[in-house]
Amino acid sequence: MQKIIIQTEKSPAPIGPYSQAVMVGDLIFISGQIAIIPANGQVLQGDIIDETKQVMENIYAILSKAGMGFENIVKTSIFLKNMDDFAKVNEVYGSNFSGDFPARETVQVSKLPKDVNVEISVIASK
Repeated sequence: MQKIIIQTEKSPAPIGPYSQAVMVGDLIFISGQIAIIPANGQVLQGDIIDETKQVMENIYAILSKAGMGFENIVKTSIFLKNMDDFAKVNEVYGSNFSGDFPARETVQVSKLPKDVNVEISVIASK
């Protein structure tokens, strides 16, 4: 099966040796996205709602490049620095779906890249 690398300037460039996303067959695996503003490479930190909105925008940009949308997401992993932010993250996250929600786990971690508060990765299917 052919592996296709998905890359867009509308989402932040990787900060390590990985791709924004990899498509294999009808599946796309999107690397964990954090609240980096693609236009200037700056990290948006502080307000968990704004951070989550930026993360979802970054994910959408990658999905769009692959000809998909949020409705194509089948699995999501959410990593939080503080589980007390769960309700706010859940509200922003959920506003991007209209039903048929993907499978998901949400876990608290001790630290995330660039000291952000939230990171989200997804798997989507055409």
